[in-house]
Order: sequence, then C-alpha cells, then structure tokens
Amino acid sequence: MELSARTADPLTIKTDCLIVPINEGGKLSANGAIIDKATGGLMTRCRDNGDISGKLGTTLMLHEPAGLSAKRLLLVGIGDVPPSVEQFLKICKAAAKAASGDAIKTAATTLTQIAISGHDQQWAAMQLSRLFVEGSYSYKKVGAKAPGKNKLKKVTVACKDRSGLAANKAGITLGSTIAAGVNKARYLGDLPGNTCTPPYLASQARALGRKHASISTKVLSEKQMQELGMGALLSVSAGSKHPAHLIAMEYQGAAKTSKPIVLVGKGVTFDSGGISLKPGAKMDEMKYDMCGAASVFGVMEALAVIQPKLNVVGLVPTVENMPSSTATRPGDVVTSMSGQTIEILNTDAEGRLILCDALSYAARYKPDAVIDIATLTGACIMALGHFATGLLSNDQDLADDLLRAGQNAGDRAWQLPLWEEYDQQLKSNFADTPNIGGAGAGTITAACFLGRFTKDYKWAHMDIAGTAWNSAGPKGATGRPVPLLLEYLLNRAS
Repeated sequence: MELSARTADPLTIKTDCLIVPINEGGKLSANGAIIDKATGGLMTRCRDNGDISGKLGTTLMLHEPAGLSAKRLLLVGIGDVPPSVEQFLKICKAAAKAASGDAIKTAATTLTQIAISGHDQQWAAMQLSRLFVEGSYSYKKVGAKAPGKNKLKKVTVACKDRSGLAANKAGITLGSTIAAGVNKARYLGDLPGNTCTPPYLASQARALGRKHASISTKVLSEKQMQELGMGALLSVSAGSKHPAHLIAMEYQGAAKTSKPIVLVGKGVTFDSGGISLKPGAKMDEMKYDMCGAASVFGVMEALAVIQPKLNVVGLVPTVENMPSSTATRPGDVVTSMSGQTIEILNTDAEGRLILCDALSYAARYKPDAVIDIATLTGACIMALGHFATGLLSNDQDLADDLLRAGQNAGDRAWQLPLWEEYDQQLKSNFADTPNIGGAGAGTITAACFLGRFTKDYKWAHMDIAGTAWNSAGPKGATGRPVPLLLEYLLNRAS
C-alpha cells in the first residue's frame, strides 16, 4: 500500500473514496462544514435523518456525492468530544475496514486533522497509516497464487496547508514501517507448525541479516548450547526431530560502547505440551506459541528501516515441544546455564525453561535492560482477558516506560505484582526450583521463576498469551506487542 501526504482541497481531490469525520451532534468541524456546504447539506441531512449518528466508529458510505470530485464519501463518526488515543485508533480502524471494498483502489482522508488530546498531527498520521497498512494484511493460504488482499492500493492524507505537511509525511513513514513490522510478526505467527519450525526461524534470521547491513545474525546449534550448559532449553526440544536453536540478531544504531536493550522472544514453534499433553481442543492454535519470537522479528525488521540511534539485540530461543520416547518426563531434573537445577513438574510449562537459559545468555551483552515477550500462561488470559498484555518487572522505571509506551501506541499492558510472597510458592525437594509454582497466581509465579535468572540487570516480562492472536473474528496473529516495543525503543533513542 502506498501512503502519502499533500496539501489538497477535499472538494477537488480525485479519488475513489474521500474519508471525512462527522461528529455526534452540534456544529460540524470547519472542514466538515465546507464539505457539507459543497454537497448541499448532505452530511447534516444524513445525521439528522439517522443514517449515521456520528457515534464513535460508526460509518456511512455515500456514492457519487454532488459537489465533490471523489466518487464516494465515507463518513466516520468521531463522537462528541476530542477522542482519546484508544478512540482515535477505533476511528482509524473503522475507516480502514469500510474503505476495503473491492471497488475502492484509492482513498484520501482528512482524519489526521482531528484534535487528539496530548498528541499532534505526526502522531495521528503515524497511527492512521499504521492501521491502514495493518488492515491490508491477508495471509496467503496454502496453494493460493496470491494473498487475498483488499484492492485499496493508495491512501492520501490531505493537509489543509503546508504547515502540517512535514509532520504528516514523517508520521506516515514511521507508521507504515511499524505496520510492516507488525505484519511480519503476524505472518510468522500464522504459518503452520510444519512450515515454521526452529530451523525455519533460523533461516529467517539469517535472511534478515543479509537484507540489512545494520543487523548481524548468529545462530547457536544444539551442540553449542550443550557446551554452554543450556540444559533447561535443550530439555524442551528433546522429544522433537527438529533441533533447537538460539538465534541472536544484533542491531547497531549507536556506538559499540553503548549498552544494548535485549529483547528475548519465546519461540516454541508448536507446543503439544510434551508428555504433559494438552487437550485436543484448540491444540491447532499452539502454532502461535512462537508469537513472542515473531514480535522480536517484527521489531528488528522495523529498526533496520527506521535506523534509530540505539543498540538492540533480539534473542530467540526456538524449539518444538513434542512427546516421544526421548522427551523429557515430569519429575526429571535439569541444569540450566546459570547452574540452577530445575525439577520439571509439568512439561507443558516449557516456555520458562527456554527463556531462563536465554535470559542467562542475555547477561553476556551487559544490557541496559532486558525485556522478554512470551505466550507464557493461560492464567494471564484469566486475569486480563484478551485486551491487555501482562507486565511484570524488577525495575519500576522500566515498567513505567513500557506502560506509557503501550498507552501511546494503543497497545496496552497492565502491571502485575512481583512480590517475594509469590516467589515462595516455588519450592522443590529435589532441585533448586520447580518449573511451576502450585495453584493460583500462575502468571506471577511464572515470572518469579524467570526472575531467578535476571538478578544482574533491569528486566521486564511481557505475557502475551491473551493478546498474541485472535481465536475468532477473524482468526489469526495480531502482531502485538510490536507497536508497544517500537514506541518504547524509539522513545529511548530520542
């Protein structure tokens, strides 16, 4: 999709669809009043007649509007007060969905001229372009010649004068790049487990390094991980024919002496539960257990294009968790890279086993901060549903920065406690720690387990079990929390 910004008169711009806001009651905006007058009061009549209320996110498509050069006029309701971040994103999503009809190939919009509390036109253009590009994503089905994308190929952001042109252009460039990262993560997540294996993710990382000079990639083999003592990680892949890998993607945008931020993404390409086998219902969705890894790929792809002035390392421990005669058993004890021994009480609590060794490896980079992203616990869905990512951290400033980034990006997280009382649930008679913490507070005790391997640096854990994919309407990966992570990293760079 091509996005651009230019000064344009909405009355004369030639496009398949002109997208404009309409408020709920009261006077129309100055721009809306001009369009309403040119069309003989069309917008006012539609609102007064009840064809569109103007309530947030409502839409109405009008064909061949008199007085305009556009073939269609799409009215998008914005409510009766200046929209918040979440409300503006809802407006943009509604506009993108309504403009995705088969006959619409080009569109123009004045939506970035809406006043948003606490944000400028660059932010508005960034979010609008991001959501239009995300809206164009469609997974290519197996055997299909091409993905079933919508026909919308060109979107123009109409600016009323040159004063806002530079801000809109900058926002469009940033937003479309972030969206490309989100869609990259969605694509990797949507791939079937027999395609997206640990070796496949390793090949994708190598390809990323070849594509971008600012990224260097290395992939550790099982033999190399054995030499490093990564017994926890390797215990998960023991039942699969696919070898495990630890992928390291290093983006350098600042001096080598600048401490990097390390992102660690859980990459379980399919999670059967191992010997602690999952129920059959919805087990197909366990191909999404590598969405943490997918988000790291999406972030690294975007960083290579945006080129911010900071250093970032993307670590992806990737395995397949399968039952077999060689699989790890409940009750087995393994030794992690840190030297801590782990009693594996449940082989379906495998994500923390691959993450703990990756988090120990992350210390080699002498990081400024480490953030892990993982579809870790069903308990997080019970606590927060599918709207917020769970966030736990051993550093409140880091947690606050991530929460603020999520709020600004419309990709919100919610902090849960990481108290010593919860850590006391992790007790084993046969090892230093068990891999599960007993009944209750499963998300928190999982983070407490990881916290035992992150004592030497600032660390945050993001549980995306509820936000990484949608089970229905339509089913597929979401690409979260790529927007949050990029907002946080770009804030750090600036």
